Amino acid sequence: MTGLDDLFARVAGRFGRVEPRRRARAYLIGLLAPVERKNGWQLAEAAGDNGPEGMQRLLNSYAWDADEVRDDLRAYVVEKLGDADGVLIVDETGFVKKGDRSAGVQRQYSGTAGRIENCQIGVFVAYASPRGRALIDRELYLPKSWLADRERCARAAIPASAAFATKP
Repeated sequence: MTGLDDLFARVAGRFGRVEPRRRARAYLIGLLAPVERKNGWQLAEAAGDNGPEGMQRLLNSYAWDADEVRDDLRAYVVEKLGDADGVLIVDETGFVKKGDRSAGVQRQYSGTAGRIENCQIGVFVAYASPRGRALIDRELYLPKSWLADRERCARAAIPASAAFATKP
């Protein structure tokens, strides 16, 4: 757990109070644990909670900046895993959805499903070197059709400043 302690010490200051800081650490430990499913209930149970409310508060209510935490993680990865033979790996993943309200969801090709499905697409960047590997960035792909409908974007909490970008 020494590596985890070092990493969390780097990001702990991004959480202004002790409760979200503890919750974020428990969430991270849950993500790394051999928990069968990584949803709010299972992560909460792995942390010893009776329900998912605390984990949901961390993700939906507490004030912290995911991009700042990502930047801290990148710096840690460069320091600990950086190597001249390191490579970046870009991959997209589809998240099959039943509804149409989640940001970016529409019928589109999902490599995860192997066909056109109602889904969201996330684009992820990992770094791999002989010293290890880590996920270092993520972005939700927003199709042009979504960005053309600013009212729909507002309902899904997509900022007005969001602009179309290709997946790469």
